[in-house]
Amino acid sequence: MDWDKLRIFHAVAEQGSITHAGEMLHLSQSAVSRQVHALEQAVGAPLFHRHPRGLLLTSEGEILFETTAQITQRLNAATGEIRGVKEGVYGGLRVTCTVDFGLLWLIPRLPRLLAQHPGLSIDLNMTEQVLDLPMRAADVAIRQRKPRQADVIARPLWSAPVGLYATQAYLDRAGVPTKRADLEQHTLIRYSPQAPQPAEDLDSLFIEKADEAVLRARIVVNSHMGIVEAVRHDAGIGILPDYLAREGRFVHVLPGIGEASISLYFVYASEMRQSKRVSVLKNFIEREIKVDKST
Repeated sequence: MDWDKLRIFHAVAEQGSITHAGEMLHLSQSAVSRQVHALEQAVGAPLFHRHPRGLLLTSEGEILFETTAQITQRLNAATGEIRGVKEGVYGGLRVTCTVDFGLLWLIPRLPRLLAQHPGLSIDLNMTEQVLDLPMRAADVAIRQRKPRQADVIARPLWSAPVGLYATQAYLDRAGVPTKRADLEQHTLIRYSPQAPQPAEDLDSLFIEKADEAVLRARIVVNSHMGIVEAVRHDAGIGILPDYLAREGRFVHVLPGIGEASISLYFVYASEMRQSKRVSVLKNFIEREIKVDKST
């Protein structure tokens, strides 16, 4: 199938307009229309619905657009890698991570990364959902659990200690617990085991003996960012990784209550193993983690 026709089709689908696609590609409106019509003839199906507000993809057009989008992404990635060979790190890197990690840890450090590599750009997708890397939903993921897929590579970043944290204002109002049993009198905030990226079992912070019942959390949240905000607003005592608790300047409650941790992994599709951009981001995060641990 003629790539020029596919390229023009992809631009029209993205722009929703033959006129706008022609302006982007520096082609006349009639040239774009001819190429789209020729492609429709070649595939034997209409690719667009003509609508007063623009062009809308038909079901056949959506199938073809999904393919051209993947091809375009791979071509852009290849172009970036080729330019990177000559010019150093160059091009875009699509990164997905949880909202808490992105907002409170990664974004404050991005200026240093971009200053070190002026040719690099970051497209950051902060979500609690687990995106499909082999299907190129993103290039890199920072995840709380090691993936089970065979076609991705996962490297451990660090195991972050987890503890109980609250604001001083909450503790002034509700009292400071001095032993585990005191927690029964407090509002506890925990991470949901049904969250899209479940963390390791954190119940050890709430149990002293094997036969004890788990203390009931009155607030259950499916993201650590939600827990941070609940604690920040003096809602109670929350279970948080220490790197997030430091960002909030929260008070560590019952520091000797038990041991728990959350592991973070640097994950990427196996086809990206030779990518300089992936390597640069991984090395940068690892260096920043070392700085955090030393402070």
